[in-house]
Amino acid sequence: MQTHNTHSFASAVGALSLVAVAFVSGVGAVSLLNTINTNSSNAASVAQAFSRPLSVDPSTLTAKAAIVYDPQTHRVLYEKNGHALLPLASLTKLVTATAILDRVVGNPTITIIKDDLVQNGAESDADFAAGDRIKLHDLLEIGLIASSNNAIQAAARMLGTNYTDILQATVFGLGISDMEFNNGTGLDVNTSTAGAYGSAYDIALIAANFATQHPEYFNLTQKPDVTIPVGFGGTIRAHATNLPLQDMPGLKGAKTGYTELAGGNIVALFDIEVGHPIVIAVLGSTQTARFIDTEILLAATRASLHAPETHTQ
Repeated sequence: MQTHNTHSFASAVGALSLVAVAFVSGVGAVSLLNTINTNSSNAASVAQAFSRPLSVDPSTLTAKAAIVYDPQTHRVLYEKNGHALLPLASLTKLVTATAILDRVVGNPTITIIKDDLVQNGAESDADFAAGDRIKLHDLLEIGLIASSNNAIQAAARMLGTNYTDILQATVFGLGISDMEFNNGTGLDVNTSTAGAYGSAYDIALIAANFATQHPEYFNLTQKPDVTIPVGFGGTIRAHATNLPLQDMPGLKGAKTGYTELAGGNIVALFDIEVGHPIVIAVLGSTQTARFIDTEILLAATRASLHAPETHTQ
């Protein structure tokens, strides 16, 4: 384990190296050191501000559960039933995508089979047909942006027959032990059993990990629509399911979910300050109110960040 002194020494060496580069390139060393000190100060200021609790009346949220999580300091900034196990709906697709990207090498072509074609799926699902040949990464793209159940169902076959065990192992690897998986899409199994269960806290950790380990895929979810190639010259096009979030400042990526059992779910990552993200997760809201709940929590986070310090005696 690295000691504090070692870390300080390494930081000093790094700063001196940057100064040396600055001299060679003609940039003033004093100016560069000022920039380094300013950036460090800003980061410390943001972390300190985030240590204060957010002021949100739980009754203003339609969601059964919600959380605001700072992945850099590992602080829970706000929670409403943050550890309650609830149906995840299509937020489950983040776990499935993580498991696939962590284990499958390359970008194989997958042939869609009849068992991949789910009923009552997302907008894009109607355009899939048995026999379609689609690249794995394209399936993940439309699965994350447009929440295609067919795409994720087909992609999950790359994990083997008992792929739900792989999903369980994936979250265990993140230190999460209370999630349950019945499928990789999050679709309700029947009128009483959801496709997957987890907490707002669980899904915040998963989203933070996905954004860090696979940013090229998480960033795709900022797109308003998606078009993927199919076979020889065909395409499937669909709109993003998180469109109302895309007008919110600082959005880095998001995944939505909705089923009868789950209600409306969202997990989203925002840059609250440049280079400092926060994760907002909302479970058990409605299709419309989930976006309003997210906006309330985002506004409260920004207000907390810029609120003046108060001191009591």
